[in-house]
Amino acid sequence: MNLYFLGTGAGVPSKKRNVTSIALQMLQERGSTWLFDCGEATQHQILHTNIRPRRIEKIFITHLHGDHIFGLPGFLGSRSFQGGDSSLAIYGPKGIQAYVETALAISGTNLTYGLEFYEVEEGIIYEDDYCTVSCHKLDHVIASFGYCIQEHDKPGELLVDKLKAQGVPPGPIYQQIKEQPAVTFEGKVLHREEYLGERKSGRKVCILGDTRYMSKLKDFVKDADVLVHEATFSKNETNLAYNYFHSTTQQAAQLASDANVKELILTHISSRYQDDDLEGLVSEAREQFPNTNIATDLSQFPVS
Repeated sequence: MNLYFLGTGAGVPSKKRNVTSIALQMLQERGSTWLFDCGEATQHQILHTNIRPRRIEKIFITHLHGDHIFGLPGFLGSRSFQGGDSSLAIYGPKGIQAYVETALAISGTNLTYGLEFYEVEEGIIYEDDYCTVSCHKLDHVIASFGYCIQEHDKPGELLVDKLKAQGVPPGPIYQQIKEQPAVTFEGKVLHREEYLGERKSGRKVCILGDTRYMSKLKDFVKDADVLVHEATFSKNETNLAYNYFHSTTQQAAQLASDANVKELILTHISSRYQDDDLEGLVSEAREQFPNTNIATDLSQFPVS
């Protein structure tokens, strides 16, 4: 599981930052990639990565401001031109389906694959054998959402020494024990729970859209392995952040601290801040939450 930041700017592109898009790569887990937001020129950013558009199976849109969706019609068309034929699901606020269908219709873009639209409300919006995805409404000028991806817990490690001590040699029987509740071996019934270690907790990744600081998000992002939070402004611009429905570096760090997350990644940085300002911005957040990083375009963060 790997977070790949394709665009980390706020509002408009700058020389160093494109507008917002984040790829969550889950190649080993499920052989696919999920995209969160798709600002203008996202597909151009993808050209500088190992991401394959046809492997993107889901797109989650946080809100319908242009810096988060203007790249979507172009990406969908290019995915088709590049041989994509598997269906693609798009999740987002009410209006996302009308936006995409209108853009494709007016431009005469015909796709070689099907689109599935899910206009979201708070709560669980997707679940399968691997994970659950839930969303929470944020505080922004228009409807904006944050998404949390929660992996299901995994079985513990096989207690190989215990099996050997009971005369069960290595072989296909070990895999059978992991996969089946009970297995018979040489007349003896082996119950899986007796030969597995402690279950492994699934990872939790939370990616929030544009928002004012919301203390009540604490329960939503609680214990996340990674929290991706906007930090449009520095800590000295609290009033400006509030008036424009955004957050500061220190407000993002406050939420991370209160929610006991393991790592905070700041993104959606205003173009007013240049390279020389980045160390100051991340230092502001680290005063409140030490394990903070600031994303730059094409930076990657593995989810351990």
